[in-house]
Amino acid sequence: MIGAGIVADSSWWVLGVAAGCSGLVSWLTIFFMLRFGRVGPIDQPNHRSLHQVAVPRSGGIGILGGIVIGFAVAMPPVIFWIAVGGLAGVSLLDDFRSLPARVRFLTQLVAAGLATWILVPAEWGLVAQVAAVLFMVWMANLYNFMDGSNGLAGGMAVFGFAAYALAASLAGQSDIAIWSACIAAAAGGFLAFNFDPARIFMGDVGSVPLGFLAAALGLQGLRQDVWPAWFPLLVFSVFIVDATVTLLRRGLRREKVWLAHREHYYQRLIQLGWSHRRLALNAYLLMIATAGSACLLIAAPSTTQVLVIVAWGMVYVLLMRAIDCRAPRI
Repeated sequence: MIGAGIVADSSWWVLGVAAGCSGLVSWLTIFFMLRFGRVGPIDQPNHRSLHQVAVPRSGGIGILGGIVIGFAVAMPPVIFWIAVGGLAGVSLLDDFRSLPARVRFLTQLVAAGLATWILVPAEWGLVAQVAAVLFMVWMANLYNFMDGSNGLAGGMAVFGFAAYALAASLAGQSDIAIWSACIAAAAGGFLAFNFDPARIFMGDVGSVPLGFLAAALGLQGLRQDVWPAWFPLLVFSVFIVDATVTLLRRGLRREKVWLAHREHYYQRLIQLGWSHRRLALNAYLLMIATAGSACLLIAAPSTTQVLVIVAWGMVYVLLMRAIDCRAPRI
């Protein structure tokens, strides 16, 4: 079990203080980056972009600063630090130099393999271990794919990890609760500068580690019996459904799924005329609904869980169908 250490009996106020510090560190880091012009790489608009002006894409540095607070309090193993740090370092380099896809993918595989070593017990079997690696790699990439509209990825981190923190706190798992609360708070500090009109983007240095952590902490909660396997999937379903369905469709059309495009459902809503603000606010409502229902369902009978999950599946089908009928693919 990761990080059970010194905070195994921590109270809500410890979690609150740690989260508050994380949010403040994230906010201050980005504030001073913008104030003194130390913003790093700039995202120049192109024909695939949803923005029209150049915006720095280094806000993830602030998020990582906030995450470190949570890790310092709950103290995961060194291997976990290495996995997250390696992902963040390579992702930051990619923001500056656009590394080859094989380099990014290899780094993600190594990080996921290290995390699987400490997250997935041997008795779960080889299939579960391979599935865990693929899940973490996919979440790291899909979060990056979905980071393309002001306030969207930051909001998903706030609501998604806040749901993790709530469920873990109620289950008495302070390590997951503190990490998740600190990640949510750090994302909130970033969101203050990223909500429309965005002054900074998170970049790969923020989106890739956030996706990886969403998967890794989801697996940690599963191992510690905090939640069932469907819980992380429902909590982050707003991103998972859009990215997975879009990439599957592109793959079936034999298109290069790793190339930049504007076919995600959120991108097509912008093409349809929605503002970034309208998209973010409506996405937040959906995120709150899915994450909130996931938290409520944990203690519900299995039949109720199945019915609600099926109902959410139908909601997503209807939403995607409505967008398919009205918004073009470009």
